[in-house]
Amino acid sequence: MNALALARQTLQATDLRQRVGRVMEMQGLAIDAQGPDAAVGELCRIALRDGSAGHGMDGTDGVLAEVVGLKPGRVTLMPYGPLDGIAAGCEVRALGRESLIGVGPALLGRVIDGFGTPLDGQPAPAVTERRPLKATPINPMQRPPIRRILETGIRSIDGLLTLGQGQRIGIFAGSGVGKSTLLGLLARHTKAQGPDQDPRGSVNVIALIGERGREVREFIENQLGPQGLARSVVVVATSDQPALARLRAAYAALAIAEHFRDDGRNVVLTMDSITRFAMARREVGLSAGEPPTARGYTPSVFAELPELCERCGTAPGGGSITALLTVLVEGDDFNEPVSDALRAILDGHVVLTRQLAHRGHYPAIDVLKSVSRLMPELANEQQRHLAASAVQHLAVLERNRQMIDIGAYEKGTNPELDRAIALEPGLMAWLRQDKGGVSHAEAIRGLHELLARPMASASQPAVPAQGLPKGRP
Repeated sequence: MNALALARQTLQATDLRQRVGRVMEMQGLAIDAQGPDAAVGELCRIALRDGSAGHGMDGTDGVLAEVVGLKPGRVTLMPYGPLDGIAAGCEVRALGRESLIGVGPALLGRVIDGFGTPLDGQPAPAVTERRPLKATPINPMQRPPIRRILETGIRSIDGLLTLGQGQRIGIFAGSGVGKSTLLGLLARHTKAQGPDQDPRGSVNVIALIGERGREVREFIENQLGPQGLARSVVVVATSDQPALARLRAAYAALAIAEHFRDDGRNVVLTMDSITRFAMARREVGLSAGEPPTARGYTPSVFAELPELCERCGTAPGGGSITALLTVLVEGDDFNEPVSDALRAILDGHVVLTRQLAHRGHYPAIDVLKSVSRLMPELANEQQRHLAASAVQHLAVLERNRQMIDIGAYEKGTNPELDRAIALEPGLMAWLRQDKGGVSHAEAIRGLHELLARPMASASQPAVPAQGLPKGRP
């Protein structure tokens, strides 16, 4: 799309009528105004008192706000920036446009906010078109079935929790158990599998929602790295930004992912974290007057979570969006409302536990608590047999852990437990992984060699095989 066509698209989306209102009341983060005649979701600009310079997040004066509720004769707005300088009587002008985000290949390798403004100190990217933040999900009858494996480069996931291209997975964990490290591994090593793989390669769209400002740069430099950043678009909204800015960044990342998907690309959408998205939605809902429910979450939270997730998946044009959504578990309670709702919405979950992290076991994936609902369709018979055997040994160890630790078990009493104890060092070594990635075939080959060992040598850690053939075994 050339510059003239882009200008025409912008002009057509612009309402040339002036609709103006006045600020009447401010309560918490919500602003009540008498007018303008605006719809829910429409953007407005609030002029500051005495015409002082503003701090609009889109780079203009005044405060950008969004209509989040309607009352008789009034509208309720929430700002994208600080409230300093807003007073009763300040002008509120409806901008007459829906929320759009610039998209295009120029975004690759860039770090932007929810408005597309660059945060990496480079010039603004030359976008080719603009897309609405909220698009209609694909008709479920038009979605191609998920038939291709997504190689993550992580042995425990590829071998025991095989993912598909277009699958939606939740990474459930408390704070400080290695979510960011795991996301960095996934961003660097994830790739599509199959003879029809797009030669342009897959695209990462990474949404950092509600992250600490310190961790943003650290994640990009230490976890993602130059190689991962080159094929990624990073959309950032830090924890100090208003709730609407965090929501907008999540939807902007999804709209960017949809653009690459519609171009036939295979996209891996990583959102860290969808729990902070839900918390931001709760803030907006409470400010708009919604009643609180479980743990203060409003009904709109549980309506918006499936709306967000359903926009991911496969598309008729051949592209796909694989969603890796981190779920920050409050107080290590895996049954809190957001976690419980997302387990029902998503196509599987990877659980990171603090117990494994405290043992120095990284990635701290608890295989027994994790599941991929598409693995039975994606894995071949040999892999399913190997995975079932490995999980069975881990379950036997878990069931008898206390008896083993106190020395109450006598060797030879239970042959199944004897075999599991002998395999434990090798299994734990296979499940651990540093920053390097492995192929899907290498992960399966290593597991096969480990489980095929005789009892006498099973306790020795398996040495990762090198130079293995590519593709599925």
